[in-house]
Amino acid sequence: MSQTIVILGVFVADTAYRAERQPKMGETILGRSFALGPGGKGSNQSVAAAMAGGDVHFITRLGCDPFADMARATWARAGVTPEVTEDAESYTGAAYIFIEDATGNNAIIISPGAAGRISVSDVEARAELIGNAAVFVTQLEQPMAAAHRALEIARAGGAKTILNPAPAAAIAPEMLALCDYVTPNESEAEGITGLPVTSIAEAKAAAGKLLSQGVGAAIITLGENGALYHDGQQTVHVPVFSAGPVVETTGAGDAFNGGFAAALARGADPIAAVRFGCATAAISVTRPGTAPSMPTLAEVEALLARAPAALS
Repeated sequence: MSQTIVILGVFVADTAYRAERQPKMGETILGRSFALGPGGKGSNQSVAAAMAGGDVHFITRLGCDPFADMARATWARAGVTPEVTEDAESYTGAAYIFIEDATGNNAIIISPGAAGRISVSDVEARAELIGNAAVFVTQLEQPMAAAHRALEIARAGGAKTILNPAPAAAIAPEMLALCDYVTPNESEAEGITGLPVTSIAEAKAAAGKLLSQGVGAAIITLGENGALYHDGQQTVHVPVFSAGPVVETTGAGDAFNGGFAAALARGADPIAAVRFGCATAAISVTRPGTAPSMPTLAEVEALLARAPAALS
């Protein structure tokens, strides 16, 4: 039985700036630090899943430039198999990431470049790979049509399908109906459902609305409050794990999704997979960066072994 994870998404080079605050329009301020590193939700999730023991193939587009070299080196270190369309007419994407020095909170602007040109034909060229996957994951940073077609192929092949609806956007009901799991954070859940998510009860209401729109199960990630799983039969709140002081939250959602996918591909039940994803995210936020912050399988298993299995 296949345990392959196929992820469709974007690679961008993260340009991360730490400062006390963001500048106002027309203002220049001094930052505390700068870092250049690999990013993009699909790429980060691929690295997270591979570091967590998954057999991961990542479908994307790259330019022919030094940022593309960074992407390939990142995937090689993590054990991700690249499924790349080279696009010499565009550039490998980049992201501006502001990190608030005191809290580690972030604000992001993404320019996807070549990955913004991922097409239905790119997806259909890899239909056999997608159709034979155990788990398929995508997000909304690349064009919607490509994500929709990939979900169709994955569902037809029997893969468990995960949509991380980030950034939040209007999603057609027929696309949601292809998703076994949808994994928004609080703001994304509100953007998609129109319902506020400021408490566990509100998260359950938003999850219920997602189910009414056709998804199999909704998992709303709640930052320092863990995650809420709701499938219409059971509702489970998985509290946050403590892995150390928070350094940076930028890659937490990607760590969760990659860890969740890796656990599902190994045959874990959804609640156990949510716990695994939460533990993956908990470790990632204790380290700077996005892809470089992703923990190994051994690290996640060690945290789970010493953490109580508290569910509510």
